[in-house]
Amino acid sequence: MNNCMMKIFRTLLLTLLPATLLAVYFYREKAVLLILVGVTVAVASEALFQFIFKRKYTFKDGSAVVTGLLLALSVSPSTPLYALAAATAVGIVFGKQVFGGFPKNLFNPTLFGRLFLVLAFPTAMSPWLTPVDMVSSATPLQIFREEGITTPIWDLFIGNIGGSIGEVSALALLLGAAYLIYKKFANWRIPAGYLSAMAVMALVVGQNPLFHIFAGSAILGAFFMATDPATSPKSNNGRWIFGIGIGLIVMIIRLWGWVPEGTTFAILGMNYLVPFINTEMDRLKSSNVKKEG
Repeated sequence: MNNCMMKIFRTLLLTLLPATLLAVYFYREKAVLLILVGVTVAVASEALFQFIFKRKYTFKDGSAVVTGLLLALSVSPSTPLYALAAATAVGIVFGKQVFGGFPKNLFNPTLFGRLFLVLAFPTAMSPWLTPVDMVSSATPLQIFREEGITTPIWDLFIGNIGGSIGEVSALALLLGAAYLIYKKFANWRIPAGYLSAMAVMALVVGQNPLFHIFAGSAILGAFFMATDPATSPKSNNGRWIFGIGIGLIVMIIRLWGWVPEGTTFAILGMNYLVPFINTEMDRLKSSNVKKEG
């Protein structure tokens, strides 16, 4: 089990490499410091918690490194290091370790930490900065919310936009996501349901589905967070329900919510429903077996 987990998390780190390298290229020392703080605090928090409560050390399996890296990639280049450190510690301790650690945690620890960051430090990610030249700029979703203008798809695809350091290029994320799906470390049904639901809802309201898929944290959330095996359903039907539910919630928040982006709230909300989804899928499966018998 430990070797399997280590392989999964090492593969995750490998698939995040394109986005990580691009983040460093775009945001230079700001990205480097955020990544170092996120990873270091994640590993240290996990080790300290396990030391205090005399639990088996698991930080070597790579899960804490993945959590710290993902959280760092999901914040603005302007985010203060102390805010990221606090959010990372909360994500590791309260989003993961208090449940017994991976794979017993109910919520995705990265998003649990990001939710804490948004609520505890509401201005921590301002201002957003454009890549390379570091000019203050609104994100594509903020521009869309305030002015109704959609950013060109090509800019979203290659990364010529303001945003979180690891989310600005859909291309970099998709390169890693393709390998993740190819190696079968992420179930394709979850991102397929997630992104399809977003696309259908965008078309229903007369908007460009590619804009919504490539803008914000949809790609990062769909392939690298929603597919977390500890916090997603066990069955294939459950995974479809889970992914579609996330996509619908994301679009509802983007279109009518009080914040421009809804990935964090959507995935955490569906994480909460995973035990119910698993129970119902098991019940339906048992019922079908009895009928066939």
